[in-house]
Amino acid sequence: MNIVEIKKILSQEPSQEELTIIASDERLGVQKLYAAYERKIEAAIREKERFDKMLTFEKEYWQQGIRNVAGVDEAGRGPLAGPLVVASVILPENIFISGLNDSKQLSAKSRERLYDEVCQKAISIAINIVSVAEIDQYNIYQATKLSMEKVVMHLNPKPAVALIDAMPVEAKDVKTVPLIHGDALSASIAAASIIAKVTRDRIMLDLDKEYPEYDFASNKGYGSQKHMEAIKKYGATLWHRRSYEPIKSLAAELLSAEVDDQSQLIVLKQQ
Repeated sequence: MNIVEIKKILSQEPSQEELTIIASDERLGVQKLYAAYERKIEAAIREKERFDKMLTFEKEYWQQGIRNVAGVDEAGRGPLAGPLVVASVILPENIFISGLNDSKQLSAKSRERLYDEVCQKAISIAINIVSVAEIDQYNIYQATKLSMEKVVMHLNPKPAVALIDAMPVEAKDVKTVPLIHGDALSASIAAASIIAKVTRDRIMLDLDKEYPEYDFASNKGYGSQKHMEAIKKYGATLWHRRSYEPIKSLAAELLSAEVDDQSQLIVLKQQ
């Protein structure tokens, strides 16, 4: 076999016989290809082990016969502008999604890829896009809790257990389990964090087109220097949170007459 043929074989699923032949080939180019193949296999094994560890909490309930275990997380508690997005996801048993992790640890490109894979493989997904008005009315902590309860209750099938990133939440007839740093510990919470983060980032990219002065595409509503300078110069948009400083202390003439008051619940996938 020439180098091109060997490279093609190793890029697919080589048989043990083919691997034995390639491993015994003394040509330097072949040995480099085989070494790279072995590294790839070792990395895949490590990733599978890492992912299996992220299913520890889910497996605890699956082994009890509880099939529908949800993960819940949010994106956007801290920004000065834009909605809060809360997501809940039920993953099936025997799931494997390579690279799935806390959304904050991933690049935007990786999150987009994983968003599509979670949507494809999940049993059910519910999203709540919480308006600025609701955030200001309830405060961000209460708005988050209420929204987490809402997305859990709108999953279909309804989960028996919901693993929730850090927040103590109550949901009727559902056992809720708060996990500190849950998006790094639970695959279901990590999946929810990706759905929430990608959904919110897409909203902020759209808002950037409408309000380019505030640089929402880069800062996602957080208080970057350019964002703060724009607030001082142009005032607040209807997407800025009135209960957050420095918006709260702005003079009346710098506040938009309206606020974003339309929350939206989306059942993205269900049985």
